[in-house]
Amino acid sequence: MLRLYSWLYPLFLPLLLLRLLLRSRHAVDYRRRLPERLARHLPQPCDLWVHAVSVGESVAAAPLIQALQQAHPGLRVLVTGMTPTGAERVRTLLGASVEHRYLPWDHHRWQGRLLDAAKPRLLLIMETELWPCLIAEAGRRAIPVVLANARLSPRSAAGYARLPALVQPMLQGLQGVLAQDAATAQRFAALGVAAARLQVCGSLKFDMPVAALDRASLRAQFQLGERPIWVVGSTHAGEEALILAALPALRSLLPDLLLILVPRHPERFASVARAIQAGGWGDCRRSRGERPSATTAVWLADSMGELNQWYALADVALVAGSLLPHLGGHNVLEPMAFGVPTLCGRHVMNFQQIVDTACAAGALRTVAAGDELVAAVTSVLQDEEEAGRLRLAAQRLLAANRGALQRQLQAIDGFLVQ
Repeated sequence: MLRLYSWLYPLFLPLLLLRLLLRSRHAVDYRRRLPERLARHLPQPCDLWVHAVSVGESVAAAPLIQALQQAHPGLRVLVTGMTPTGAERVRTLLGASVEHRYLPWDHHRWQGRLLDAAKPRLLLIMETELWPCLIAEAGRRAIPVVLANARLSPRSAAGYARLPALVQPMLQGLQGVLAQDAATAQRFAALGVAAARLQVCGSLKFDMPVAALDRASLRAQFQLGERPIWVVGSTHAGEEALILAALPALRSLLPDLLLILVPRHPERFASVARAIQAGGWGDCRRSRGERPSATTAVWLADSMGELNQWYALADVALVAGSLLPHLGGHNVLEPMAFGVPTLCGRHVMNFQQIVDTACAAGALRTVAAGDELVAAVTSVLQDEEEAGRLRLAAQRLLAANRGALQRQLQAIDGFLVQ
């Protein structure tokens, strides 16, 4: 099955290149460094190779990499990813302390070429970014592969189960799976990962460092006064329409409400700006250095690397990527860490365990688009007791679940020492 997969994969190369070209029409960085995706412009030899597919994985990996660098002075680290936004986060968070490359498309020759150049002692894959040829080629070179901060949704597990001839050898090639929760560990076990290679370590997202951002200073910097601020972070196509549809009802109840809208992907900034203008909400954009006036209803945060800043400003936050069934959600802990009452949609399969735990603790509310969304935002902004309950519950939740970083660090350190 692996041979068939490796033979068929290059047949899709024209489609992969076309997709990259289409995305680059709105984000030119997608067509930069193209040779790296074919295992050209190879990296220097390293001790540790960390694969973090995009932004979320890069943010989660950064504290782990920094802790390993402190524990092993001189540790040479290669970080690979698949997106320009992820590459930018690696540069911002880790700078020149690591080397960054795009991961080649998953053909055995390209993955083997990169492995032969990098010569890592350990390949660390963040969360669930599993590629059959990459893992097989690492195994041929006796390079251990560990899945860190591992998560596996029921839907993903069901998809893997449909291809046992390809998936089981791949999973058996993992020397360690450091699962975020017991349910993830059980799903990996059901797919064939040996119990001895499974550890439940918790989610690194509970241990992410919080930037030193002062709400009062930020409000003064942007001249926002005391008007209520609703931040909607990491929106995807289709979600902005749902958010903007809720705005007339919210503004009728809270006339000075400011919505800060933060799209997930930079190639969509222009289309989101057009949607805001078409709705009659003006054209105030962060990328042009514009600040909202007292009458501005929507401020488009079309910038990169500033999501934490917007969350720190918020009186209430909605973590998007969760209002439509096919998206899977994003990290709800980010606004909670700034003491912000937090909402999300109900389609959160990528973060189901964290969302369920947060809801059970009273630290998060899940909502559907429409009247329910309007009612939840209004309730939090008008009822300080409810907002306070959400803040306190979130603070307790974060404190109770810290420690995953140290547990995963200890496990990974053992592989590096070996």
